[in-house]
Amino acid sequence: MPRPSPKPTKPTNPKSNPPDVVSPIWLVKAIAVTIVAALFCGYLTFCLLFYQGQWQLVLHPVRTSAAPASIAGIPYQLIHFGPDESAVPQLTGWWLPSDPGGRYCHFTILFFPDGNGSLADSIPTLASLHNLGINVFAFDYRGYGQSVVARPSQQKMTSDADAAWQYLTTTRAISAQQIIPYGTGVGVSFATRVASQNAVPALILDSPRADLLNVAIGDPRTTLVPVRLLFHDRFPLAEPLSTLHTPKLLLTRTNSPYEAFRTAGDPKVMVELTSPSALLYNQSLTRFFDQYLPPGTVPALVPPLAPTH
Repeated sequence: MPRPSPKPTKPTNPKSNPPDVVSPIWLVKAIAVTIVAALFCGYLTFCLLFYQGQWQLVLHPVRTSAAPASIAGIPYQLIHFGPDESAVPQLTGWWLPSDPGGRYCHFTILFFPDGNGSLADSIPTLASLHNLGINVFAFDYRGYGQSVVARPSQQKMTSDADAAWQYLTTTRAISAQQIIPYGTGVGVSFATRVASQNAVPALILDSPRADLLNVAIGDPRTTLVPVRLLFHDRFPLAEPLSTLHTPKLLLTRTNSPYEAFRTAGDPKVMVELTSPSALLYNQSLTRFFDQYLPPGTVPALVPPLAPTH
């Protein structure tokens, strides 16, 4: 039998199955989205770097290799305290005991230094305080002086301030009523915090450098980041000081008082030290101590007259 012939196939129309062609408009959109996403990720990375390194805008630590032989000729004790989880002390401090029979020998200055330099920069101030006849304890935050190497921050420095308070009240068993916090620079924030949490007899704040958000905003390196959202090393002062009623000595080295000093709660004594006068500085502290330290603990400069018979 003859085989049936195959049916002829219809020729395909090339127009019905066009080759795959990428739309140029879609390609432009994809490139634009990729660029925007890359820029956004880069900006987030930039913000993260600012968040982690913002301390460099306001804190400038200096390391020291060795402790001084004396504090302006005053013998002192080098203290290692503030142990971590491994029981290794993290902080280094200086204990300057008052001379026997010192006028304020029953009291101790807890000195909170600035966030610039190291404790060695405060030696003249520490010597002046000691010469008034009072005990002085000063320390370096982590990352400063001879304390452990660390990146400083407000959170770490606050923890260090608490460790210094614990050292005085626990290790040395000094009563809170005998400790006078003294803060300078960013240290005024920690001194005010300690005074607000404990029944201290007095508070001394010297040349504050706190409430630093505006400092960060004014830095030209921060123009591209949301500083108010990311900046956290602020060192607050004005708000806690406004409601603190501990007697305060407020020392300023300029002709214009700081806003935080003007709004500070009473009682307060403000002194302008516009010239480097050690005499005015010593007189200001002496008068303040004599006025506000608890009576009966400060020996009189002039003995009372003998009773008449």
